[in-house]
Amino acid sequence: MSATTDTKPGTSRRTILVMLPLVIFVGLAALFYIRLWAGDVSRIPSALIGQQAPKTDLPPLAGLERNGKPIPGLNSADFIGNVTLVNVWASWCIPCADEVQYLDRLAKDKRFRLVGINYKDAPDNARRFLNRYGNPFVASGTDQSGRGSIDWGVYGVPENFVIGKDGRIAYKLVGPVTAENIDAVLRPEIEKALAQN
Repeated sequence: MSATTDTKPGTSRRTILVMLPLVIFVGLAALFYIRLWAGDVSRIPSALIGQQAPKTDLPPLAGLERNGKPIPGLNSADFIGNVTLVNVWASWCIPCADEVQYLDRLAKDKRFRLVGINYKDAPDNARRFLNRYGNPFVASGTDQSGRGSIDWGVYGVPENFVIGKDGRIAYKLVGPVTAENIDAVLRPEIEKALAQN
């Protein structure tokens, strides 16, 4: 009987030592799942909120026209005195195509400007994209190297920034404009920026 009693404590310790890494792994996997999949990535805070919009002067997308006139590139001096929605997009971005219909709706409101930053894209592809899905932008700069977008803190497309009349970033939406967030989130943020002096 004493032999049976002596092996049980050792067996329990071994079982605990074998199970401990598994329990830790399952706990970490659950934590990662909750943070990555259950969280709303569009609510990721930006260190740039309240900061002056980065000085970003980008050349126009060559050959892009509206009513026979070339559409200008991005000039950060135009942010001062205007509320501006900056949309970072690319032709290879599937959610960017989905959000164009919502950007078109926003572009009808002439109280603010809607401008684009074309991120790491071939000009021909970018023009084809806008011709196919529509061009909601009053200005669209090309950022083929991605350097200008890095200054904005962009790490994926699409991303959207509301710039106040003072040229400061008032809000950042990570991900596309959707049916769910256009009226619940984005329009109220634009309205807040429009209400400020």
